[in-house]
Amino acid sequence: MNLADALYQLTPSPTLLLLIIAAIALVESLALIGLLVPGVVLITAAASLAGHQELALPAIMLAAFVGAVVGDWISFWLGYTQHARVTRLWPLSRHPEWIARGARFFQRYGTLSVFFGRFVGPVRPVVPLIAGMLRMSPRAFSWANLASALLWAPAYVLPGYLLGRTWQQLFDVPPEMQAALVALAILLVALAVVFSWLRQQVSRSGRLYRLLALGARRHPVMRRLWLAGSATGRGELPLASWLLLVLALGGVSGWTLLVMQQGASGPLPMDATLHDLFASLTAPWLQALGQALARVGDTYGVVALVLPWGVWLLWRRRLDAFLHIGGGLGLIALLNTWGKAFFDRPRPGTPDYLTGSMAYPSAHSSTAVVLAGLAAAFIARELPHHQRHWVYWGAILFAVPMALSRLVIGVHWFSDLVGGALLGLVVCALVQLAWQARPRAPLAPCPAWWLGGASLVLVAARIAWLPPI
Repeated sequence: MNLADALYQLTPSPTLLLLIIAAIALVESLALIGLLVPGVVLITAAASLAGHQELALPAIMLAAFVGAVVGDWISFWLGYTQHARVTRLWPLSRHPEWIARGARFFQRYGTLSVFFGRFVGPVRPVVPLIAGMLRMSPRAFSWANLASALLWAPAYVLPGYLLGRTWQQLFDVPPEMQAALVALAILLVALAVVFSWLRQQVSRSGRLYRLLALGARRHPVMRRLWLAGSATGRGELPLASWLLLVLALGGVSGWTLLVMQQGASGPLPMDATLHDLFASLTAPWLQALGQALARVGDTYGVVALVLPWGVWLLWRRRLDAFLHIGGGLGLIALLNTWGKAFFDRPRPGTPDYLTGSMAYPSAHSSTAVVLAGLAAAFIARELPHHQRHWVYWGAILFAVPMALSRLVIGVHWFSDLVGGALLGLVVCALVQLAWQARPRAPLAPCPAWWLGGASLVLVAARIAWLPPI
């Protein structure tokens, strides 16, 4: 049994899927953990599976409605019965600004804050807790809770459900390929959730970071190494960067050995399965999107994306940031060039403009990971801890379609994308460790909207007027 078959068999039964949807809605509304869970992504994925299985829509919305109502009631009850003591519980004890932001929102809108708060991400799990702490009437809270959940459930469930019902028609997927596509979607969502959780855990506010710090204090050698690593920057050991480097370096080494071992035998079994899957996706709009993303990720496209930001960094005389970002992009270009020449792996399909270019590793995937990863790291450094996960989710949403576009147009094997992505993570970790080696002045304020708009204009011009390379 291959990986796709194994993952597809994990697709839950209809009853279990309804319970999962209710649980996601409940957990997302809980004051203690709601802000740490990517609830929108999870409930969209679960609703898509429900739509694909053609579950009754009223049952799905009822499950989401019940979960949301119960989650808010638990948060309200905690605040009502525990009052200020709840602020000493993790993670609120580590993030008092969450309580402060929720209190300001409640004072501004009063009873209506319970209704509006469900639709405002940063305060959604906190407002019911604040309402309980401030002794809001349980009857008034109940009406606001029920009314907001009635609107929230269809708003969050219907897009995913519609996707699940229509994706086969949108992508023209043959029935025999459905299992592989579902398995791939589950795998990508699972990897993204694990990455998001692990990144939060190894930051200074994460529980894993604190446990490792506590363990290091008990051993003289480890304590000296920990203090030496924490002596720069803001006194925080760059544990996330070190862990990323170790995992990515080990991953790319092991994956490359697997690809090399296959050697002359051809692509890996999963490569052949996914190549057939994407070759069966004949929707014209999907092919056009794949070609457009191919141009965004080549040399011209990358220059178009980074040019406004590079000019701004030089104008601000931030040569340190310019050299680190430029060095990361230059290093991944060299590694891709060397890797393709060394491994000499043929592509599954080679258009004229790629004649002479080999497959492993995927330069589009590795460059997209470096570009998105470094952008997310530099932007997140300027934001409060509780907002940083959105930036990393944005990076994932940029890099994954860029990589998958290579399968859509048929110029790479799936294992090429994995190797390229892991190589890109190695470069991201090296650049971050170099940047964190000493204190740096913040890059803010930055005209991000203007620079982002300029990048989009240049990328659009590149897609429209320049040929692929």
